[in-house]
Formats: sequence, C-alpha cells, structure tokens
Amino acid sequence: MNLKSIIIVSALALSAPAFASEDHDHGHAPKHGGVVVETKQLDQELVAKPGVIQLYLTDHGKPVDLSKASAKVTLLTGSEKQEVELKPAGDRLEATGAFKVGAGTKAIAIVTGASKSNSTARFTLK
Repeated sequence: MNLKSIIIVSALALSAPAFASEDHDHGHAPKHGGVVVETKQLDQELVAKPGVIQLYLTDHGKPVDLSKASAKVTLLTGSEKQEVELKPAGDRLEATGAFKVGAGTKAIAIVTGASKSNSTARFTLK
C-alpha cells in the first residue's frame, strides 16, 4: 500500500462516525427483554408483544422523569402500518391492545416531554 492509499483509508476510517445514523446500539444489554437504541437524548428499550408495547427510557443510565412524557410508536410489519400512543405507566411508557409484531417488525419511536428535545429512535425487532 502506498502513502496516498494509507492516507485515504485513514481519513475514511476517521470520518465514519460522521456518516453514522443518529441511532446507535452500543451493545447496551436490554434490561426488559427488548431492543435497545441509544440516541443523543436518551437510551430507549422497546419491548413489543402482541398485547403490549412498552418503552423504557434512561438518560444514558440515569432515570428519566416520565410524568410529562409520551411517545408515538409506528409499527411496520410487512405492508401493514400501525400507530400507537404510549403514556406513562410507572417506570415506562406503555400501550395495551392488539399489535401485529414479530421478528423483523420495524418500529419508529418519537418521544416527547422526557428530555429537552424530542428523541427519535428506529428499532428492528428480533
């Protein structure tokens, strides 16, 4: 490898974080059996079952006041789309009902009122 190639490869490696998405899963282990995504504002763990959708939030490990928080979760399963409003329920935001979820379901959660700005996370259920 010549010097020019080394410089180009090094520059690309160093700039990779600039091209990364806002949402990251930095290996945070799920505490509630869900899928974890870290955003700039919050760590979010989504637990999605056919009868309940739960969203657990922390401010990078610290508890979050959920009293004024809410979330809108959009579930995408195959060609079906379902929007769900989550409200505070103890240590999480939650909605109960009938949800079509399973491995491969994609979800987008928009959280308001839990941090200084809205927090958006994208999940793929396992």
